Amino acid sequence: MDTDLLAAVARRKTDVKFEDLAVSLISIFELQAKGAKLNIPAKAVIRAVDAIISAFRVVPFYETGIIEIAQKMRKTVSDYVDCILMATAISNKEDLVTEDSLILEKKGKLSREYNLRVLSFKDLAKL
Repeated sequence: MDTDLLAAVARRKTDVKFEDLAVSLISIFELQAKGAKLNIPAKAVIRAVDAIISAFRVVPFYETGIIEIAQKMRKTVSDYVDCILMATAISNKEDLVTEDSLILEKKGKLSREYNLRVLSFKDLAKL
């Protein structure tokens, strides 16, 4: 199954619109790190970063509320970057869209404990 949310949004295969989407600044860092690890030319990484920044609302990961929530979430999810992503959604009262299997496995607990709605691409395709 195709799980490319951005392609689905562009093709209007979901009710989600580009202006509905936000990206954590930590995700942009992860993109840069992955680009370096895979030896992707810097110019290509820079174009990708510029495209993300111009297309989406970018949420900083260093806000007080996000840090506080992320640290509490370490009891539920061990990967701190994932905690930041979840805390960003919680702090901004947004849904979290992910294909991360560890987060998806805990979506019931995250909903109960943090009122976080975790969605996969498959969930959005149904909306």
